[in-house]
Amino acid sequence: MNTIGTKTIETDRLILRRYVVEDADDMYANWTSDPEVTKFMPWPTHESAEMTRSILEEWVSYYDDPRTYNWGITLKGEGHVIGNIAVVERDERTCSYEIGYCLGQAYWGRGIMPEALRAVIAYLFEGESDLNRIYATHDVANAKSGRVMQKAGMHFEGVLRASKRNNQGIHDTAYYSVLRSDLTQ
Repeated sequence: MNTIGTKTIETDRLILRRYVVEDADDMYANWTSDPEVTKFMPWPTHESAEMTRSILEEWVSYYDDPRTYNWGITLKGEGHVIGNIAVVERDERTCSYEIGYCLGQAYWGRGIMPEALRAVIAYLFEGESDLNRIYATHDVANAKSGRVMQKAGMHFEGVLRASKRNNQGIHDTAYYSVLRSDLTQ
């Protein structure tokens, strides 16, 4: 697949940008240490800022690969990261990407994540001519994540029972997607 990598994306209120290692303290303070944010995540709540820094150092090293799509979410006029949005799975056979995201609890309910998700969807379809499908999933117990997907224009596809694991255990997973053809109709 044609890949363009992580470049800065700007919306009305947000700047989605590459991480730098210095973002570790903000990540830890805003979401990686918060058990409410990580409740439905497949990765554990971070026990220290050093744990976050170690992961972030690895992420930053991946930017040399144009198949890497991983943005820190910032509010315009503020430099610190408040959330994350990334391509977490790629399937070249079907020309599809899965997007995952999380946001600091202090920023919930303000329309930030749907705005970021819409921007990433547009960026990926604009930049990757052979990309056909973008999808996202959520634990059915986390209905708010499904609302983000709906607000971003994604379509509900169905539920796979006991199909993924997160910090709550094995769970039923709701799937949402958007096809390139959905945007051209």
